[in-house]
Amino acid sequence: MGTHTHIPTADETVLPKGTAYITDVGMTGPYDSVIGVKKELVIERFLSGMPARFEAANGDVRLCGVLVECDDQTGRASRVERLMLR
Repeated sequence: MGTHTHIPTADETVLPKGTAYITDVGMTGPYDSVIGVKKELVIERFLSGMPARFEAANGDVRLCGVLVECDDQTGRASRVERLMLR
């Protein structure tokens, strides 16, 4: 279960030997943001090249993750499902 780019990928699968896989489960936090920061501040810093204090974004918080169903006997995954809760 990868968690680097902060955007859920739609490639969840169970590999042939029972490993649940997804490239990125996504982030938990304000969805309308840049990695949880007010996007206007990030854009201004990018365009101006000047340092700026970042503030946490608000509203529309989402929880991203996955559910993995496993076989009790083998411990291998039988199912993986992407989740995004608002």
